[in-house]
Amino acid sequence: QVRLVESGGGLAQAGDSLRLSCAASGRDFSFYSAGWFRQTPEKEREFVATINWSGDTTYYGDSVKGRFTISRDKTKNTVYLQMNNLKSEDTAVYYCAASIQSTSRSDRMYDFWGQGTQVTVSS
Repeated sequence: QVRLVESGGGLAQAGDSLRLSCAASGRDFSFYSAGWFRQTPEKEREFVATINWSGDTTYYGDSVKGRFTISRDKTKNTVYLQMNNLKSEDTAVYYCAASIQSTSRSDRMYDFWGQGTQVTVSS
């Protein structure tokens, strides 16, 4: 079992930056790929970014490419999502997830999920 706890969400203005953190505990998280997804009441869960277990491979959703950066600190068992140049359309609940398999854009490939953190961007 891997427990994931997100933090760092909040209210931001368009153009601002936020950094989300995902702290993991339980099984050896360093062997898991990690991903960030987001969801609003109006949309299905959307892939944001993913990083492999070693941290040297990342993928991004088209809507965040060039603005968001995923990274991980294996010494702290933590994955980060640096969000720059935020837009109102980035408003959503952001979820961290872990997958024992390789990086994936599909939420079906992830085994463990956090409870989510709200990000609200005002224009």
